[in-house]
Amino acid sequence: MDKNNLRKLRTVLERHVESGSVPGVVALVGHGDETHVEAVGTMSHDGGAPMTRDTIFRMASTSKPVTMAAAAILLDECRIRLDDLVETWLPELADRQVLKRIDGPLDDTVPARRPITVRDVLTSTFGIGMDITALGTPIMTAIIENGLTPDLPQPMPEPDEWIRRLGTLPLMNHPGERWQYQIASDVLGVLVARVTGQPFEDFLQERVFGPLGMQDTGFHVPADRIDRLPPLYAPDPRTGEFHVWDAPADGRWSKPPAFPGGGGGLVSTADDFHAYFRMLLNHGKHGDERILSRPVVELMTTNRLTAEQTAARETLARDNVHLSYGQGQHGGWGLGMAVRTYRGDYAPIGQFGWDGGSGTSTYADPENGITGILLTQVGMTVPNAARLIHDFWTTVYQSVDA
Repeated sequence: MDKNNLRKLRTVLERHVESGSVPGVVALVGHGDETHVEAVGTMSHDGGAPMTRDTIFRMASTSKPVTMAAAAILLDECRIRLDDLVETWLPELADRQVLKRIDGPLDDTVPARRPITVRDVLTSTFGIGMDITALGTPIMTAIIENGLTPDLPQPMPEPDEWIRRLGTLPLMNHPGERWQYQIASDVLGVLVARVTGQPFEDFLQERVFGPLGMQDTGFHVPADRIDRLPPLYAPDPRTGEFHVWDAPADGRWSKPPAFPGGGGGLVSTADDFHAYFRMLLNHGKHGDERILSRPVVELMTTNRLTAEQTAARETLARDNVHLSYGQGQHGGWGLGMAVRTYRGDYAPIGQFGWDGGSGTSTYADPENGITGILLTQVGMTVPNAARLIHDFWTTVYQSVDA
């Protein structure tokens, strides 16, 4: 990495903070054994404590790549297989019905062409998900009203009740037919708990967080660390006024949740996530310890979608760029994370990772051997965090010294 160009990163971050678009930000760029970290601004919109390297963030959807490691371990240990039927462990998802039209009534269905497999869940193609283009349809209304999404203020129910509610709804598409967002990652957590007989969060702690030294990663922030958690803001889309969506004290992450959501429930730090993504770049090894096998890391970090599924995902992102502020334009999807299959910006084909709706971005790039972690706590109700993320990556890639 070109250190002179990397120093420009702080200037770019400071510009966003000084404009008032975000209160503060922590950024990390890793290459080999070297890391470059910048902490700029304050934790609160009205000032107060500064952002620091060990500030704890709500990782939102950047949880997905990390929680997928639990399934990867079970694949490595032959406790699940890609084409096993999930109804073996999740009978609530047996005998599925599928909507004739995604905007049709919930009882206008046909039988699913085949059962749901583990592969369908791990690739987010099992038939139902969060679809921003279908808001207001009966199925999306039912998903929200049943508390199946973490984007609502009320907590999700405990895992057995959550999967029961999911099992009462029809699928949007036939299993294996189309990539769909979010819900598969939460199904994954229930599946891991059923297979292992352990709570999902305990398995992750024992097999992933502990071995990688991710000491600040989990599904809630203990009381003795809550001062390191900033407020989560959801600015008003019309006025830009900052509103606190989740406060640190007595907030959603101040105590263990009923549902540890693999799709968006983790809290973590820049260094913890760097440890995880560096392990993936090292083909599953952390120092001398192997966390995941090389083949399963390759499964996770290369495109797993068919040509037709990839084309549909590309179209979804490009045609709805105004809704996502440019996030999600990568083309492919591996296991739990995006994989770039076309070069639409500065990042090369093969870069893998994901972004989070709380203003987080976490990727690794095997071509250049770099990792990048960008963390703030301004929700994507406005484009502030997305623009910061874009500028971060634009600056990082100018620092790659071939």
